[in-house]
Amino acid sequence: MAAEGKAIDALSQFALTPVLGKVGASVGFTQSNAHMLIAVGLVTALMMWGTARRAVVPGRLQALAEAAYEFVHEMATGQIGEEGKRFFPFLFSLFMFILFGNLLGMLPYAFTFTSHIAVTFTLAAIVFVLITAVGLAIHGWHWFSYFKPEGLNPALAVLVVPIEIISYLSRPISLSVRLFANMVAGHVMLKVFASFVVMLGTAGVLGVLGAAAPLAINVALVGFEFLVAFLQAYVFAILTSIYLHDAVHLH
Repeated sequence: MAAEGKAIDALSQFALTPVLGKVGASVGFTQSNAHMLIAVGLVTALMMWGTARRAVVPGRLQALAEAAYEFVHEMATGQIGEEGKRFFPFLFSLFMFILFGNLLGMLPYAFTFTSHIAVTFTLAAIVFVLITAVGLAIHGWHWFSYFKPEGLNPALAVLVVPIEIISYLSRPISLSVRLFANMVAGHVMLKVFASFVVMLGTAGVLGVLGAAAPLAINVALVGFEFLVAFLQAYVFAILTSIYLHDAVHLH
């Protein structure tokens, strides 16, 4: 793609580069790793400082921390049941890590580590191992009945059981690709329309007028991307809750 002879490189923003000089280069410590640490630090700071006072009338930080806590807690108990309280710390950490990772990427010169399939697949793999381990720990060998619904006609078992197994094994792929693809697509659109604004804005009076439309679209896209950042963290967490429900209760 090109405009006025200048190519729009919308994918360079996802390139990994070492940070911390030679030390970072030697151990492969990139801006993605740095932003992961920043996300963990911000979540930790929010929960520690937000709950430090424990005021009856909460301030903004405490209200935000309590809202996040209650939101994920209701998700866990609502989807899994009372057993969901056991998995709340995991779900909360997962949701907040992804949410802050998505939101960090909206800042200028920041990096969206959830735009890399290696990161999202690792998170999905952790979820997959957890739900499998939980299912086996609670139900033992009976857990494998999950792939053969109760009352299934034996004649259909030959068809249904392989489909259930493939569906179960595809969970890490669907979880990781959904998050990764949405983050990449959103940031590519932002970069493309932002580039149009710059290119048209430097093309004289008519160019400035022509840049108004891409600028308006870009502003709308920024707002939409903030919504997507939250929704994708929510979808990842809610699907994990549903999978945990299946592991705890089977079908």
